[in-house]
Amino acid sequence: MEFTSTRNNALRVSAAQAIVQGLSEEGGLFVPTSFPKLDVSEVLDLDYCALAARVLGGFLTDYDPAFLSAAARQVYGEAFGGKAGQVAPVADGLYALELWHGPTCAFKDYALQLMPRLLVEAKRMLGRTETTRILVATSGDTGKAALEGYKDIPGIEIEVFYPTGGTSEIQRLQMATQQGENVAVYAVRGNFDDAQTGVKKVFGSAAIAAQLAAENVALSSANSINWGRLAPQIVYYYYAYARLVQRGAVRLGDAVDFCVPTGNFGDILAGYYAKQMGLSVGRLLCASNKNNVLTDFLTTGVYDANRAFYKTQSPSMDILVSSNLERLLYHASGCDSAFVADMMASLAAEGRYAVPAGIMEKIRADFAAGWADDGQAAAEIAARWQDDRYLCDTHTAVAFRVARNTPGHAPCVVLSTASPFKFPAAVLAALGQPVPQGDFDAIRALSACTGAAAPAGLAELESRAERFGQVIDPADIPAAALGRL
Repeated sequence: MEFTSTRNNALRVSAAQAIVQGLSEEGGLFVPTSFPKLDVSEVLDLDYCALAARVLGGFLTDYDPAFLSAAARQVYGEAFGGKAGQVAPVADGLYALELWHGPTCAFKDYALQLMPRLLVEAKRMLGRTETTRILVATSGDTGKAALEGYKDIPGIEIEVFYPTGGTSEIQRLQMATQQGENVAVYAVRGNFDDAQTGVKKVFGSAAIAAQLAAENVALSSANSINWGRLAPQIVYYYYAYARLVQRGAVRLGDAVDFCVPTGNFGDILAGYYAKQMGLSVGRLLCASNKNNVLTDFLTTGVYDANRAFYKTQSPSMDILVSSNLERLLYHASGCDSAFVADMMASLAAEGRYAVPAGIMEKIRADFAAGWADDGQAAAEIAARWQDDRYLCDTHTAVAFRVARNTPGHAPCVVLSTASPFKFPAAVLAALGQPVPQGDFDAIRALSACTGAAAPAGLAELESRAERFGQVIDPADIPAAALGRL
């Protein structure tokens, strides 16, 4: 399997090269040149570990299948405590794919527990001996998951940048208390897009690359712009579908809709890739919060980031520039890299672009969209608890709201992307309960009123000392990348 760039489809690289490099030289994102086909009937009886090795093997063809099998077994068989890909029935025809049973209680663990192994193996395969410095912009969950995945791995350094005041307190503490000798965390004044733009500028700087090369350091990314982050997320779409078939909820070949709370468009794009591989995915419902730039794009065909930015109770979706949409534009345009480059140039220069009607028609054949504000998401948290005794977080609540308000006939799987205990104050308030001042008191109160146990990894944050508290401007990100802060 070869990979090309969304902005230069004459380029060809291996999977290992795409994962080591992260971004193409001209700023494009790596995409597969074709899609391996996989009939779900062939993998119905596989456990999550074996399924992951099978799906990934179709894309990572330069990796040893034995390595992929062992890596998947180590990650999904141990780090997830046997709960990888757990599907919970919620209401008639409505299910939750619980993706938060990993070590950092968010769906990012599925990729970021495996990705370090893929990167280290890729470097070995390519004979690369330089230090890899990973830069991560995060709106909340990616940062901790990446830090936990890459901590103390030889030959790897990782720097995480998050918007100050733009995460929940639990998310902030997960990053600020991170252990490991090869990690660094910076709060960035501004919003996620400021942090993400700063990191992208570093990746696009030849001068910075040259300075780092002189020190035997190369940059890479753990954001979903890296193919190694995106590929593992395809697996759980197949796994969820297979579980529904085994339960008799659907027949083989019947369509299943998936509703995904998303900001950077990576998690839902993985569902699109599963569909290209042959999975019977019906509609992919793109669920946004008040920062509903994706809803507007899918409705109008105009992507316009020139709008007010809102800090919401679902901070991991507080994003106005959705990086992975670039990949979808590439596929929907018939792999027209010149078109994509023009769209991205327009976005950089003017903050907007308009997609022709023919391409939008192809996109809308697979995607629908909706959004919910904080009040509507809170009402959904209360409704799911009162009606179904299902407890969800603020992001998942947005998706439940969109799923229930988007008419359809197929069963719908909502991707539950984070533990409700990562946002205890907001969930307590939605349930009409008194909200203590501190998040750890809120965790205890949420557990007491629902009977649900808080994940140990969150509860123990209370006793950990903070290691990282530096606040920087977006203009300081290059200095951080160079190790000058």
